[in-house]
Amino acid sequence: MAAETAQALVSGSPEQRPRHVAIIMDGNGRWATERGWPRLVGHRRGAERVKQIVRACPDMGVNWLTVYAFSTENWKRSTEEVLGLMKIFRRYIQYEAQGMAAEGVRMRFIGGRERLDAKLQALMSSIEARTAGNTRLNLTVAINYGGRDEITRATARLAKKIASGEVTDPTEADFAACLDTAGQPDPDLVIRTSGETRTSNFLPWQAAYAEYEFTPTLWPDFTPDRLAEILDRFGLRDRRFGGV
Repeated sequence: MAAETAQALVSGSPEQRPRHVAIIMDGNGRWATERGWPRLVGHRRGAERVKQIVRACPDMGVNWLTVYAFSTENWKRSTEEVLGLMKIFRRYIQYEAQGMAAEGVRMRFIGGRERLDAKLQALMSSIEARTAGNTRLNLTVAINYGGRDEITRATARLAKKIASGEVTDPTEADFAACLDTAGQPDPDLVIRTSGETRTSNFLPWQAAYAEYEFTPTLWPDFTPDRLAEILDRFGLRDRRFGGV
């Protein structure tokens, strides 16, 4: 879909649109299985869909996009699927780096990196450095990410700051500064595809006041048109943040 079409589909003023959208990209394997194909075919189609959504977001008024690519629990999948996913991640980063830079996308990663292979870690660091000055869209990819794991690691970081005297009377802001997402705005809207209605350990701290949208659409079928429809509905919500 052309960018101008996507923009036209999102109604309401910019103030009514979510600045930060986070997506649990679910349903790749199911999409492939329903067609009699290997699950990895669905993951490859899902990666293509990410590119389309990334290109559409700025023209819809979305400045920050966070996508859940691989959770700390996904290591439980078959060795073949895990290795295939890691290969997809490497290829995506390797071949999208130039396009990201040209389109003004800043790319960052959250999650524990120590379990990822050295080549993937190097590619992640490289594209982060290469796109650090871009401002059109901030894309954050969660790989080996789990909300509880992030909170545990953040607690350890904050404890060290307290022990060193850097922090004496810790606040929520002090804790947030120790999260993987430090310096990033909290998501306004969290979308999960595939019909599941779980949050699956995704951004539990950051999404405390986010609006949620659960759609039956499998991720490979989640077009910019579908995103525009959800952004329209978001504009109709009354967000009071505990007020009246």
